[in-house]
Amino acid sequence: MTDTTASATAAPLDLVTIGRSGVDLYPLQDGVGLEAVETFGKYLGGSAANVTVAAARHGLRTAIVTRTGDDPFGRFVSGELERLGVSTRFVRTVPDLNTPVTFCEIFPPDDFPLYFYRAPKAPDMVVHADELDLDAIADARIFWATVTGLSEDPSRTAHHTAWEARGRTPLTVLDLDYRPMFWSSPDEARREVALALEHVSVAVGNREECEIAVGETDPHRAADALLDRGLDLAVVKQGPRGVLAKTRDETVEVPPHVVEVVNGLGAGDGFGGALCHGLLQDWSLRDVLRFANVAGAIVAGRRECSTAMPSTAEVAEIVRSIAHVDA
Repeated sequence: MTDTTASATAAPLDLVTIGRSGVDLYPLQDGVGLEAVETFGKYLGGSAANVTVAAARHGLRTAIVTRTGDDPFGRFVSGELERLGVSTRFVRTVPDLNTPVTFCEIFPPDDFPLYFYRAPKAPDMVVHADELDLDAIADARIFWATVTGLSEDPSRTAHHTAWEARGRTPLTVLDLDYRPMFWSSPDEARREVALALEHVSVAVGNREECEIAVGETDPHRAADALLDRGLDLAVVKQGPRGVLAKTRDETVEVPPHVVEVVNGLGAGDGFGGALCHGLLQDWSLRDVLRFANVAGAIVAGRRECSTAMPSTAEVAEIVRSIAHVDA
């Protein structure tokens, strides 16, 4: 059933995301495998949830389309979303499915294995097209989806229904967030991503994700290939080499902001939420990338993901200091 009551009376949301939510159980001991970990921290997780929280930290009016189990962890997810400033009006529970739990191991600076517990099916993959508030999705200033949501139906069909409602409106974003464990094969992912790129105007991903999307790992060729699919903006994250963004008229690269890495898993989501904020400001593309790059780096220097997302003031202070040094 389509929920149109709220969207008919409320102002358009700044950001609507669709996708993964769940519980992250992250070790409080570093440098050891899960078999040796004694204590864990419990946090809201899932890429779409993290991006939405990150954007909310910058003052955006945000909501997520997701599903949880009808269980204590599901209640935790909904409660944390609300506590962290995200509307849960599009969050539902799915009977007989458990809220997903994700574990990681922390081996700084660059090894963070993930273990997803989403069997037999994650509730966030059970979003049906006829449950979507298409008015809210069409009217949102940014609509953000991830590649993971395309890996199974009914979620896959729901994504395409949402994109049809927007009609490739500017700031319709696809996070190329490719997780091989969610797909039967890389070729299946390539086919689905190719179809998705016909409906979005912005793509964001790292070099490996771009290889799945357009068959290119070179950042410039990958960005050009994404633009050739009809996109307005391609953003390629290059890890220690910074980030590249291209439009049809402009190419911008910004260097990384170096931090002591604690856990790199949430950096991309922090980048994504800050990117959303920047794209809604009257900023140059270079300033947008600088802001998002710093936000992602701040998260990499913290243990958790959702509750590690920085405020606008935190990011802006570092951006100003960088600009002062560059000057």
